[in-house]
Amino acid sequence: MIEFIRNLSAFLVALGILIAVHEFGHFWVARRCGVYVERFSIGFGKALFNRVGKDGTEYTLALIPLGGYVKMLDERVAEVPPEKRHMAFNNKKIWQRSAIVAAGPMANFVFAVFAYWVVYLIGVPALRPVIGEVAPQSIAAKAGILPGMELKSVSGLETSDWESANMALISQIGDKQVVVTAQEPDSSVVVSRTLDLTDWSFDPESQRVLTTLGISPFTPPITLTVSQLVDNSAAIDAGFKLNDKIVAVDNKSVTQWQQFVDAVRSHPGKTLQVEVLRDGEPVMLSLTPRVKVEADGKEVGYVGLAPSIEPWPASYKVNLKFGPIDAAIKATEKTGQLVSLTFDMVTKLVTGDVAMKNLSGPISIAKGAGMTAEFGLVYFLGFLALISVNLGIVNLLPLPVLDGGHLMFFAIEAVTRRPVSERIQDIGYRVGSAILVALMAVALFNDFTRL
Repeated sequence: MIEFIRNLSAFLVALGILIAVHEFGHFWVARRCGVYVERFSIGFGKALFNRVGKDGTEYTLALIPLGGYVKMLDERVAEVPPEKRHMAFNNKKIWQRSAIVAAGPMANFVFAVFAYWVVYLIGVPALRPVIGEVAPQSIAAKAGILPGMELKSVSGLETSDWESANMALISQIGDKQVVVTAQEPDSSVVVSRTLDLTDWSFDPESQRVLTTLGISPFTPPITLTVSQLVDNSAAIDAGFKLNDKIVAVDNKSVTQWQQFVDAVRSHPGKTLQVEVLRDGEPVMLSLTPRVKVEADGKEVGYVGLAPSIEPWPASYKVNLKFGPIDAAIKATEKTGQLVSLTFDMVTKLVTGDVAMKNLSGPISIAKGAGMTAEFGLVYFLGFLALISVNLGIVNLLPLPVLDGGHLMFFAIEAVTRRPVSERIQDIGYRVGSAILVALMAVALFNDFTRL
């Protein structure tokens, strides 16, 4: 319940910010173009807050926070007094109307740049994309990717950390191949490698993009020393204590953590004799793993303890922190990459190169908002930037109910020298609404299947 409230709260905050940014874009440009704005509303339904400004605009905060709108003076909607016709939206030039409509998505892109600028000013800790292991006969192995290499770029996009590397690789879904550059281990030599993606299969619900390519990021070695114990667990019942070092299971020497994990998982409900070193002295413990049923119905053992991990080498850590000018440059580059990658993914959804099951809806967004908010301001701002870019691009799609649909009508008007007929526009709005409802239904279905 607490997690639900946290996710919902973070989602509403994120949604409110992004809607306000989007609608303010329309509002600001409309005012600059001399259009009279009757109402600026964040949300729909019953007004919770209402105030009329000196400019005559009614500013409203409404009950249902699932959108917003800017109501402009328009002769197509209501009768306009003769003295105000020059301030009506429909009487403005095509370029002005286009600018007003495009300003919403553009504001989302500008906000993303601002959010990333703040992120880079504060600084965000990250890890260099150094490869730890490469699975034999995997896509990465066949391309000549080796353990210890550091990814430098994916399809021309710079990968300074694992987040950017993951995002760049995900954008290649549906492609036949991708070219990556990597720095060889213990060398300054950067080589180019081509990954054959013809047989690449990636299920975002259950798999990580790196794993499906055969790549495991470098992680510090896992020790055999116990660092965490779960309350009321099998490990507690067996007498494990913090800092115990596991040395043997059923009289078989254990030198790697995975050996202990395999022994536990393969003995659900069966007692194991575990030898540990405690303060330098050997101690024998009788450990009976509890039974856990996995999604496929298989029974495995688990005991409720975790090992310590050696510290990360300082050379593998990076702090993405810059001065105001460099932060602005980096933020612009990051936003540009997101715009490019998102457009690419939308195109692949339309062409069928990417399956519709990859589409996410409000539940996934709420979970993402809650998780990033819990991690801190920097991560929440990064999440807002990502969603803001997606919101801007979705609104630019050429569907009549969206900003992109209006721009499409204006483009037709510019070519034909006359407005698109109201009948055609009405048909377009109906078709566009049907498509949007269908897409939302798919997104919600995908969200529920991921719960």
